[in-house]
Amino acid sequence: MAAPSDLPDYAALARDIKRWAIELGFAEAGISGTGLAEDERHLQRWLDGGHHGEMEYMARHGTRRSRPAELEPGTQRIISVRMDYIPPGAANAWQVLGDAEAGYVSRYALGRDYHKLMRNRLQKLAERIHDVVGDFGYRAYVDSAPVLEKALARNAGLGWIGKHTVLINRRAGSYFFLGELYTDLPLPMDTPANEHCGTCTRCIDVCPTQAIVGPYQLDAKRCISYLTIELKGSIPEELRAPMGNRIFGCDDCQLVCPWNKFAQVATEADFAPRHRLDGAKLVELFGWTEEEFLKRTEGMAIRRTGYDGWLRNIAVALGNAPPSAAARDALNARAGHASAIVREHVAWALERQADAAVAG
Repeated sequence: MAAPSDLPDYAALARDIKRWAIELGFAEAGISGTGLAEDERHLQRWLDGGHHGEMEYMARHGTRRSRPAELEPGTQRIISVRMDYIPPGAANAWQVLGDAEAGYVSRYALGRDYHKLMRNRLQKLAERIHDVVGDFGYRAYVDSAPVLEKALARNAGLGWIGKHTVLINRRAGSYFFLGELYTDLPLPMDTPANEHCGTCTRCIDVCPTQAIVGPYQLDAKRCISYLTIELKGSIPEELRAPMGNRIFGCDDCQLVCPWNKFAQVATEADFAPRHRLDGAKLVELFGWTEEEFLKRTEGMAIRRTGYDGWLRNIAVALGNAPPSAAARDALNARAGHASAIVREHVAWALERQADAAVAG
C-alpha cells in the first residue's frame, strides 16, 4: 500500500485537468461523482410514458445509463467537458427559418461531426493524466454509450438542465457538446449547478410541434430532431406542417432562450458550415443524388438520417414551401422513387403544393 506521501495531490490534479481540458480545445471541464438516483427515477418515468419512441436503446441498457460503475466497473469520478459549437460565419438562424424556400439544418450539424473529434481530445486528456499518476482506469464517451451526460455535467457544475431538457450554462448558453471521461481516480468533486430558468416558458411556448409537454418533460415522438433524425419510418401527418422548413434537427427552443445571449462562437474551425448548408435552397438539396449526398456529408452528423431520410425530410419542407413550379418539378422528379417512404412524403407534398396554389 502506498504511503500518504506517495499518493497524488488530487486537488492539484483536478485543477490541472481543467486547465489541460481548455488547452485541448474544450470550453470547460468539471468533476462529479456517480450518484444519479433521482435522475434514474426521472428516466424511468420518461420511459414508462413511452416518450422515447423508436429509441429502444434508451430502455435496453437498463440501469447502466444511470449507474456509471455498472457501465465501467471501478468508476469513482466522471470528468465532464463541454465544447462550444455555434459555427463561425453561419447564416442567421431566424433568417433561414423565415425563408420557406431554404432548408434549415440544426446549427450543431453544419460542419464536422463532433464525436470523433471530442473523443480524440478526451484520449489526449487521459494521456496527460497518465503522465502524472501512471496507469489508471478510464474510458472516454461522446454519445457512444448509455450515459446520462446532462445530469453528470450538471453535477460537475457545467450548467443546469433547462425546461427544454437541454443543459444551460450561465456564461455560455446551451450551444455546446458534452463528453465524459469515466475514471477510477478519487478526485475532488465540483458543486452541482443551480437551476436558473425561473418562471420563463419561452422554450415550451415556441416548440413547433408542442414536444415539450411540461417543464423538463420532452415527448421525443413529437420532437422535430427525433422526427428528422431518429425516426426511420413515416412522419405522422399531423406533425408535418408544423415542421416548416426544418430538414435536420431543430433549434427553436434554444433560439428563444434568454441565456443564449451569452453563447460563444466555436473556436473549432471544423465546425464551420459546409456546402452552404446553413441556408441552401430546398430544391437544390432535393436534387442531390445519393452519391452526392454521401460525398458531401462525409464526416458530418447529417449522415445519420440516411439518403432516404434526407429526401423524406426535404419533401415535407417542400410541401410546406410556397407553391412554385420549381418545387413541383423537383417533387415530381422523385414521385417514382424506389423508397416507399420517400414516395409517400412526396405525394403528400405535391398535394400540399396543389392545394396552396389553388388557395393562392
